[in-house]
Amino acid sequence: MKTGKILLGVLAGVAAGAALGILFAPDKGVNTRKKIVKKGEKFADDLEDKYDEFIDNITEKYEDLKEKAAQMAEKAKRKAEELTEKAKNEAEKMTEKAKHEAERMAKKNKYREEVEA
Repeated sequence: MKTGKILLGVLAGVAAGAALGILFAPDKGVNTRKKIVKKGEKFADDLEDKYDEFIDNITEKYEDLKEKAAQMAEKAKRKAEELTEKAKNEAEKMTEKAKHEAERMAKKNKYREEVEA
């Protein structure tokens, strides 16, 4: 944004300097007015070109940021899915381990009851 303001200021200064130079040049009024109109048209064209270039630059940066954001979102989604799968696998392992431990304890208690009886 800073560059755009500087560029606009430079172009305005150049246009003002050109207009003043033409006004103070020793020439007929008709010729001077024609020169002012030509310079004004050139300035307007240059300004339009710079504006278009500025808009293209901003649009390109916006598209780049949008692409990077999409990539980051996709990466975060994959990581979340990966972590969810890992947590699910760990929960299944712990459930299985608890099941085996419960079965072992049940057998141990049954054996104790048989020995005591």
